[in-house]
Amino acid sequence: MDSNASSSSLIPQNHLRLLTRCTIASRVLTLLLIWLSSHLPLFDSSSKVLVDDSTFSLTTALLRWDAFHFAQIARDGYVYEHQWAFFPGTPMVMNLASRLMRFTKPAENSIGWVDILQGGALASLCCDSTQTLYHLSLYHLKSPSLALLASLLSLLPSSPATLRYAGYSEPFFTFFSYKGMLSCARRQWFRASCYFVLAATFRSNGFLLGGYILWGLIIRPSYQGKAVRLPSLSKIGYAVALTTLTFIPFIFHQYTAYRNFCTSTDLSIHLPSWCHNTVPSIYAHVQSRYWNVGFLRYWTLAQAPNILIASPVLALLSIFSLMQISNAAPRILSNSKHKQKLDIQASPFFIESLTPHAILASILVSILLFASHTQIALRQAAAVPITYWAAAWLIVERPWWGRIWIIWSVVWGAISIVLWTAFLPPA
Repeated sequence: MDSNASSSSLIPQNHLRLLTRCTIASRVLTLLLIWLSSHLPLFDSSSKVLVDDSTFSLTTALLRWDAFHFAQIARDGYVYEHQWAFFPGTPMVMNLASRLMRFTKPAENSIGWVDILQGGALASLCCDSTQTLYHLSLYHLKSPSLALLASLLSLLPSSPATLRYAGYSEPFFTFFSYKGMLSCARRQWFRASCYFVLAATFRSNGFLLGGYILWGLIIRPSYQGKAVRLPSLSKIGYAVALTTLTFIPFIFHQYTAYRNFCTSTDLSIHLPSWCHNTVPSIYAHVQSRYWNVGFLRYWTLAQAPNILIASPVLALLSIFSLMQISNAAPRILSNSKHKQKLDIQASPFFIESLTPHAILASILVSILLFASHTQIALRQAAAVPITYWAAAWLIVERPWWGRIWIIWSVVWGAISIVLWTAFLPPA
């Protein structure tokens, strides 16, 4: 029996029904809190310039922080240099959804801000990843109860507004990432690559997802036997080809910008400085110039509160990932007889199949901590399922810390919704 069939046989249907009900409840509660918070005075009233006060408050609350950039690109395309920091996936979805919504408003001839914002919110609503996470957790943890626990914990994200409500990259990137990870678990490699390519159109670090394909096709088979041996050249070529596909959205985004900014033959036009770089990447340029992103640039006293706010998520991911890698390493490197002894004693959470997830989480934490606006970890953690497996581990094996995590998730989740709606940081 293959892994897909065996996992399916373990699924209690009542778990899926419970997850559906809880997902709906979490979204309703999020919307209710956003609606209540929308009556608070705005810290930044710039959204009122673009969306009329008479517009329904749940719609006006969609226009916050990066949603300005996504919505403007969806409406007008890439007009300004700084907009190239945002990948085209989210604006494309917002634009497409708003065009579909126009069929309900035949009297209107043009797409407005309200259409764009509502289209993004509707598309976000369709990208629920809870049940995909359940199937993925069931494959790895081999326990319906643990899979249910991890999936329920995912309903307490550290940035509910961006994951469950607004037209942001988070819901779409998370949706396609989870689908690709589940396809890797089921050894559906081409399908996984397609999902990862779609995910990479929403976020610049999406090409890192190709590591799951390399792990499954090259690294994992090389140590499964008694001796280390490389897969066949055909399998290596297949893995490299599928992984290369995940770089296409990033490369195409850079190429499009280069063609727009750097290929003019008119000597009177001053080319941007980044066009003359050895690797002319507009993404690296705008991140550095407009967002001051760079190694340790965010480590200032003024940003200490933002780093502190993100510390619970970063600490959980760091600790669990390092423990996972250190526990998996002996089983990966030891001979087959010793592997069986180690597996008997192992925790259900520290298993070899979670190793690529732990490696990706470690890379992500390093980038967020040393070369990013660290507080965006609150948004990006949702796309890393090991966040919720780590939280489940706390509840099962470290109950006191598990209760602390749940309390923090509920309290901070509610606070973050109020801050988001009032247009207050963290962004």
